[in-house]
Amino acid sequence: MASEQMVHMSQGQGETSYARNSSFQKAEQNRMKSLIEAVIAELCGSRSTLLTGKIVIADLGCSSGPNALALVSTAINAIHSQCVHLQQPPPEVCVLLNDLPDNDFNTVVKSLVTLRQSKDPVVLTGVIPGSFYERLFTSDSLHLVCASNSLQWLSKAPEDLTRNHIPVFDTDEHVRRERFPLVREAYAHQFRNDFTLFLELRAKELVSGGRMVISLVGTCSDVIASKFFLFPGIVAQILSAMVAEGAIDKAKFDSFYVPVHGPSGEEVREIIEEEGSFSIREMRAHDPTTEMNTALSTPRKFVNNLRALFEPIIVQHFGDIMDEFVRTAELHWSLDPDGSLQEERTRTSRAMLVVSLAKA
Repeated sequence: MASEQMVHMSQGQGETSYARNSSFQKAEQNRMKSLIEAVIAELCGSRSTLLTGKIVIADLGCSSGPNALALVSTAINAIHSQCVHLQQPPPEVCVLLNDLPDNDFNTVVKSLVTLRQSKDPVVLTGVIPGSFYERLFTSDSLHLVCASNSLQWLSKAPEDLTRNHIPVFDTDEHVRRERFPLVREAYAHQFRNDFTLFLELRAKELVSGGRMVISLVGTCSDVIASKFFLFPGIVAQILSAMVAEGAIDKAKFDSFYVPVHGPSGEEVREIIEEEGSFSIREMRAHDPTTEMNTALSTPRKFVNNLRALFEPIIVQHFGDIMDEFVRTAELHWSLDPDGSLQEERTRTSRAMLVVSLAKA
């Protein structure tokens, strides 16, 4: 089920790496903190019957860099605080981090060693490479699952589009607008299939009464408010300009699909309720405009953030075009003669969706 596209973030610690360009994602993780703390209070509370001296926590789509341990560290700190408050011995903690095999696990593993050495209670750690659209853990083995800024990534681009060679992004504005409802429906269908599978798999892996806290980039409502989902749309505009300049082939551009869908809160709620394995304890949506504007505030930040998210996919499909991509992107930002970038940022009804779930 894993996507054939290289959907991992840019590796390493360099200027264009995800590790150096993930402040927006960090801000969103901070918004999950209170929900994770509330879940731990329930799991480790005096009335809880779920724990028998141990708790297993998994972070799915952990990526790399400083954010990789943010959610599990929040959970571990909450466990320690809760046990001190209740004057009870802490459970042993097992932390499992997951991402696709091409993820940069080198820095993640080093961080895990530090986590094991510095935390009380006892913390055991492990890395689980693989797609979270596959089974990853044994049945009834997890107490808490976290996933931050990752479930908008699909297992693959919609087959309805790829099989019929229907471009997602067209250089012709009129054609693009006419095709957009069809394209969005194809992506929504793929997201429904993927998210349903994700819920089914995690229901098998979580203990009865186990908890899950997830966040993903979405939209405010089902109303189509933008030509594209924000970041893939900006990338498409840059690539479209490169087509016009002859830097890349139009046929290659037409066959470029980014496996990302920004669902509405209504979509997410409906899928959870239809799948039936989880009850929604809390669901929040907020506008991430401030964090996003900070991430895109200068040409360098703008380009580095795009490269951190999309360079592996772009290079896999188009080859070594990043020098030209960077030049075009910086020009796109600096000149923006028709205001298309600013229009895209203001018209996209983006939202961060955060959901706390309990296994039924």
